[in-house]
Amino acid sequence: MATNESDTAASLQPAPVDYVTSAAKAVLGMVPFAGSLLSELAGSIIPNQRIDRLTKFALELEAKLSRLDQTHVRAQFKDENFTDLMEEGVRQASRSVSDERRQYLSALLANGISSAVASYAESKHLLRILGEINDIEVVWLRFYAEPTMGGDSEYREKHKTILEPIPAYNGSGQETLDKRALQESYKEHLTSLGLLKQRYETDSKTKQLVFDSYTGGPKVRGYDITPLGRLLLRQIDLWSESRA
Repeated sequence: MATNESDTAASLQPAPVDYVTSAAKAVLGMVPFAGSLLSELAGSIIPNQRIDRLTKFALELEAKLSRLDQTHVRAQFKDENFTDLMEEGVRQASRSVSDERRQYLSALLANGISSAVASYAESKHLLRILGEINDIEVVWLRFYAEPTMGGDSEYREKHKTILEPIPAYNGSGQETLDKRALQESYKEHLTSLGLLKQRYETDSKTKQLVFDSYTGGPKVRGYDITPLGRLLLRQIDLWSESRA
């Protein structure tokens, strides 16, 4: 009995790194181009991580890279800035839990390779910013790219549960206050990262700031997306200047 218990306990131990790495490379090798590129990074970055997440990411990246010159892409592996960018992308992909997040990551990496706008170091900076915001905050950022009443009704309808304003007053219930606080925190976080900027309400007569009775601070009239916010949206394929 003791031997059987020992065997069972051993079988429940995490797989050795070499085994997980081999499995990762085998799965990624099934994706023709992007998979072979990512498998070169698998051993040093993703042992003991969720392989299925990285495989889905590889498929997304494959679709994006298929539009580029593959010889050019392979040549970029000689550039340490490129491999550094890819490594950060793989780390984030291994932690991603949504298909949307993997799409954002693959788009940013592919655009980093093909874009004349952002260097690899700048693309990594954008990648780090993307890693600091959640999927709900991405939705809000995209909303402010076209904030007019009739702007992008299809996108608003798709994400209406997120974008529906939550009014709250001093007499509001705790649940409403909590939801309002969370909704506002998303916009404030985007502002702290330089992706949005606040517009404050002023008194039409005195031209002085109006203070919010709920928060005690200057009353925010609205938010505007910044050039950095638009750049991030372009690099993750959520915005095109042709829409403006």
